[in-house]
Amino acid sequence: MAKLLWLVQKPVYFLGRQWNGIDIASVITLTVFHLIALLAPFYFTWSAFWLGVALYYVTGVGVTLSFHRNLAHKSFKLPKWLEYFFAYCAVHSLQGSPLEWVSSHRSHHQFTDTPNDPHTPLKGFWFSHIGWIFDFRRRFGSYDGRLYNVGDMKKQSFYRFLHYTYPYHCIACGVVLYRIGGMPYLVWGLAVRTIFLLHVTFSVNSICHIWGNQVWDTGDMSRNNWLFGLLAHGEGWHNNHHAFEYSARQGFEWWQIDITWYLIRFLEIVGLATDVKLPTELQKSRKALLNKVSNMEPQEGRFETKVK
Repeated sequence: MAKLLWLVQKPVYFLGRQWNGIDIASVITLTVFHLIALLAPFYFTWSAFWLGVALYYVTGVGVTLSFHRNLAHKSFKLPKWLEYFFAYCAVHSLQGSPLEWVSSHRSHHQFTDTPNDPHTPLKGFWFSHIGWIFDFRRRFGSYDGRLYNVGDMKKQSFYRFLHYTYPYHCIACGVVLYRIGGMPYLVWGLAVRTIFLLHVTFSVNSICHIWGNQVWDTGDMSRNNWLFGLLAHGEGWHNNHHAFEYSARQGFEWWQIDITWYLIRFLEIVGLATDVKLPTELQKSRKALLNKVSNMEPQEGRFETKVK
C-alpha cells in the first residue's frame, strides 16, 4: 500500500490550483449551509427538530432508493411517476442533480479505489470525504465530461430538467420552510438536515473505505460499517454493496438494518417495485468460496496490480 500511495499525486485543495465558477459556488454554498446550521441551538423548537428528522428520512431515502439503487445500479424498476417522485425527493438533499450523482457513482464503481475514482481514498481522508466536491476539473476535465456514462438518463426530459434547475428547487424549499415556521424551520428543516445528511453520505465514500469489516474480498477497500448502516439508511453495509453492486438489498443479515431495502420490499409486495435484483444463496456461497481461496494466496502486490 505504501508503494501505491506514491503513485497518486497529492491533491492541492485550495491554494496553487485552478478554480472555476462551479468549484467556487460549491465552496460558498456548503460554507453558508454550515454557518446557518451553527445557529441550531439558538433556534431550537421541538416542531422544527422533528421536521428536520422527517425531511432527513424523506430526502435521504430519496438518495439511497432513487439515485443509488434505482438509477445508478438499476436494482429494481418503478412506475415512472413513482421513480420521478423519489428522484425529486432526492434533489432536495443538495447532492447534485440526478445526472451528476449517478455519473459520479458509476465512475466510482468503474474505478473503485484507484486514482481515477472520483472520490478515491488514496488522496487522503479529506479528499474522499468532501474535497472531491470542490475540484471536478481534476476528476472530469470539463463540466459535461462528468456525464459521459448516463446516456440512458439524458434521454429523459425530466432528468435533463432537474439537471439544470435543481438548485432552485432547494432554494424554493428554503423559502417555503421560512414562510411556514420562520428561522427555526429554515435552520433545522433545511440547513441542519442537509448538512447532516451530506456528511453521512460523504462518510460512505470516506469512512466506509477505511474503517469497518470486510466480509467479502472485493479487491478494493470497501468496508461494512454498522454506524453508517443505521445513519445512511442501509448504505453503510458498503462491502456487501461492492460485492453485489446490483443488489437492491445491502444489509444481507437480519441484524444489518437496511431501511432502504425495507421500503423497496414493501413496494415489491404491493406491486409497485418489479424486477428486484438480489444475489442468490448460490452466488453468495460462490463468493464466500472465492474469499477462502483468495485468503490462501499471497496478498502482496494484489492491490497494486489492480491500479496498474
